[in-house]
Amino acid sequence: MNPTLLLAVGLAAGFNGTRPLEFHHLETVAKRLDVIGYAAALPSPLPFRDRLVAAGLLPARSTPAAGSRTGMVTAALEVLTGRVEQLSDPSALRLAFAAYYNFKEAHREKVRNPYLYFVDFGLDSHTPRGYVFDMETLSLVDGPFTVAHGRGSVSPGDDVPTWFSNRNGSNATSLGLYLTQETYDFRGTSDGAPYHSVGLRLTGVSGRFNSAARSRGIVVHGAPYVTPEKAGRSEGCPAMEPDRAEWLIPRISNGGLVFLFSPLDSQWIREESRVLDDSSQGTLAGLIGG
Repeated sequence: MNPTLLLAVGLAAGFNGTRPLEFHHLETVAKRLDVIGYAAALPSPLPFRDRLVAAGLLPARSTPAAGSRTGMVTAALEVLTGRVEQLSDPSALRLAFAAYYNFKEAHREKVRNPYLYFVDFGLDSHTPRGYVFDMETLSLVDGPFTVAHGRGSVSPGDDVPTWFSNRNGSNATSLGLYLTQETYDFRGTSDGAPYHSVGLRLTGVSGRFNSAARSRGIVVHGAPYVTPEKAGRSEGCPAMEPDRAEWLIPRISNGGLVFLFSPLDSQWIREESRVLDDSSQGTLAGLIGG
């Protein structure tokens, strides 16, 4: 038997060098290929592994069904990843899109518009880190733009939030998935001067990580301390520039979703990662409000 063919068969069958090739197994594979007419001549319209699949000697590679949540996440990543300028971690968008589709599947009556407001808090406050996606058309609505993080999430002089909390009075950012609710007339102060903006109330649906959002007053709003060059610190709200807030907040209100990400909270990211597994529906209740 041609040694080159045997090695090719072994590699196609998944041999990785960690255990010895068993010659009689490869002989059987090669003989079956010969019997069905593939023979030892390697030139073929099909890649060699595909020839083994066609011969019934290897299982076909599984690809996610287009309508499955995994398939939808994959499709969204393929289309939208190129529209994002910078990420603090490669898993950021995958987690955001998985959380979006899992929650929508479980609560179709609550997700009444297709918009996802995504913020990567692994990036510093000088870096535009906010995006709004239309998850129905898989298009970018706006972004990147600067977004504020909570002053309780950083040490003095730091620009990247490193501590996150769901506790009242912490003034910290809370990570995870949120459902958008009603808009209202937000009023605040900046450097002692009052200001007002459209505000958007949020319900945290990532369990213990952001369940207190409504009682804490964590909302999306415009703020004069957020500029295109830098976002100042909020009391935990993912605030944006005032002019942007006026047109963007009404669009994402009343049944959109918000996902606040950071790779710097290992406990949160470990638990939130479970949304990537379509088979984990039973464990998602605490994370996505089930």
